Amino acid sequence: MVDFPLINIIIAVGVVVLLSIFFHFVPFFLWLSAKVSGVKVSLIQLFLMRIRNVPPSVIVPSLIEAHKAGLGYITRDNLEAHFMTGGHVQRVVHALVSASKANIDLSFEKATAIDLAGRDVFEAVQTSVNPKVIDTPPVAAVAKNGIQLIAKARVTVRANIQQLVGGAGEDTILARVGEGIVSSIGSADSHEQVLENPDSISKLVLRKGLDAGTAFEILSIDIADIDVGKNIGATLQMDQANADKNIAQAKAEERRAMAVATEQEMKAKAQEARAEVIQAEAEVPKALAQALREGNMGAMDYYRLQNLIGDTDMRGAISKFANNKSGAGDVPPTIPRN
Repeated sequence: MVDFPLINIIIAVGVVVLLSIFFHFVPFFLWLSAKVSGVKVSLIQLFLMRIRNVPPSVIVPSLIEAHKAGLGYITRDNLEAHFMTGGHVQRVVHALVSASKANIDLSFEKATAIDLAGRDVFEAVQTSVNPKVIDTPPVAAVAKNGIQLIAKARVTVRANIQQLVGGAGEDTILARVGEGIVSSIGSADSHEQVLENPDSISKLVLRKGLDAGTAFEILSIDIADIDVGKNIGATLQMDQANADKNIAQAKAEERRAMAVATEQEMKAKAQEARAEVIQAEAEVPKALAQALREGNMGAMDYYRLQNLIGDTDMRGAISKFANNKSGAGDVPPTIPRN
């Protein structure tokens, strides 16, 4: 005998499963919400979205938001195509609604292109309406008198919708502003001039047109803080002086070494010449003896030669005594005798 309560339970479970499958593939409540909001979308279209792996919970609320904001040119096919290409549908719709309310010229094609380029189009529209302040990191620069200044700036920018695709970002703005600050401080004659008129930096930087080719429009550049750093000029002069001193010492040492080498070389040559003289003097007695043996020289000749040598030595001793600066108390040298 069939248990009727059990059959009823099985039927109830089957109905619940079928309804769950139906409401999963056919989001009835989303269709109802779109219907009461005036958005035309059928249950078959919602079912086909599921088949195409497009979530109706993203497309339908976006359609309702666009319809309520008066953006009738946004269609279901456009939103599905943008989602299937990897875009953020809700972010694009939010941006279009905000741009419409702020009277900003932004088409659906432009918004989707910005979104697919990787930029937050909704944030860009908000930045276009409400400018954004960017704080630069500390920028160090040196004035002409050698004093280092460290400056911080605040850059107020507004998004340039037409340059968001292909335009440079915040990093480029910060780099250009930092470059302008360095150039402005470096062209100043002294650091006191910069400290007295810090607005001269912002005026000079603004005149350079640093926002060209970027996704932003620079509205103002304000110097938030300036600190005095090191005396770079004095440090460089000290380093240069030390380098010059080391070079001079090295050159002096080189000249001293060359002088010592030359002195040693001259001493060696003098020793060599003295040896040659001694060797030559050693030959004189031999020559005299040879002359005496061969009869080329007599005893009287030899005696006169010795007297001539003694006379020469005496004259040399007298000359030394005359040139001596020690005074008259010196004893005259003894005159040698043969």
